[in-house]
Amino acid sequence: MVVSRSDYLSIKENQVLGRYVTPMKVSKIIKKFPKKIEVKEIGTSVQERPIHSLGLGLGPTKILMWSQMHGNESTTTKAVLDLLNFMVKQSEVSRSIYNECTLLIIPMLNPDGAQAYTRVNANGIDLNRDAQSRSQPESVILRKVFDEFKPDYCFNLHDQRTIFNVGKSNKPATVSFLAPACDEARSISTAREISMKLIVAMNLMLQKMIPGQIGRYDDAFNSNCVGDTFQMLGIPTLLFESGHFPGDYQRERTREYIFYAIVTALKTIAENMLGRFQRKDYFEIPENDKLFLDVLVQNVHVINPNLNPGDALGLLFKEALVNNAIEFTPIVDKKGNLKQYFGHAEYDCLRGDDLKELRQKQYWSDLVAL
Repeated sequence: MVVSRSDYLSIKENQVLGRYVTPMKVSKIIKKFPKKIEVKEIGTSVQERPIHSLGLGLGPTKILMWSQMHGNESTTTKAVLDLLNFMVKQSEVSRSIYNECTLLIIPMLNPDGAQAYTRVNANGIDLNRDAQSRSQPESVILRKVFDEFKPDYCFNLHDQRTIFNVGKSNKPATVSFLAPACDEARSISTAREISMKLIVAMNLMLQKMIPGQIGRYDDAFNSNCVGDTFQMLGIPTLLFESGHFPGDYQRERTREYIFYAIVTALKTIAENMLGRFQRKDYFEIPENDKLFLDVLVQNVHVINPNLNPGDALGLLFKEALVNNAIEFTPIVDKKGNLKQYFGHAEYDCLRGDDLKELRQKQYWSDLVAL
């Protein structure tokens, strides 16, 4: 482990917790950073909210990171704020990174989406499908930073839904990675191979902490995606996907694992350790599947005569911004024979204790009235 858990907790940015991370919260935090972190306003969003970059480091190797390209994907924003606290607090690892690397971080690329808690920007555009046309001001800003900074590595930081599992296992994909394709054939260019090796380094570390909970994201090529575009341009680009840790709907544990992953990648780069890892091990990371439901209720016919014996119901939580907080509303997503699925919470109506607990849930009426 590159950082102990106690050390992590000592630098965790506790002013930002939970899923709803707003531009105002981030602005307040970055104002307190010491002068060694250079804060710049690099442009404004559709609704004229400022977009900032944070730069630090003295080294020749340049690493560009951006988070909250999708406004409702806030876990990695929290993790990069933790990273900045870590870099300010002196340690052997942080000094090595500082001396060997120059970091440029955009903690919130889509502040309008973050404020509204939407994936898209204020014009309803998915910025991660706007890499070629660059029709949106946020897309123009990112590409301008890329062209001017000329990074040696790019970290594209995202969240993924609770539906993802690892391979065919009942393990949630708490963290997933991708070395994006650079062409339709999914060729392994020099840049993509470097991305793969860095992912192997992070996977080896995380397997010691959350064994079996690291997945590999789908590598279908799409030139409109930012990661694919930068990989096409010959810059090693890594996609980070923050997923579900059991019971962690606020993504505080996942935030922690993303932090460890980023520090591991930076340390690997700073100490020139890429040669220790092999690209073939990247393909040993199981691909993600979509076999999880937030709630899985088996044998629902016991309480609902409209359903067939053995039928199950699968519920997914719909996230909505209500009174400046994120509410999770269960919606019935699947019914029938759901034997191939897993639930983050599972109940069987043939068990008395499960029935007793289900009656206390807000979705009980949905189960009996469907």
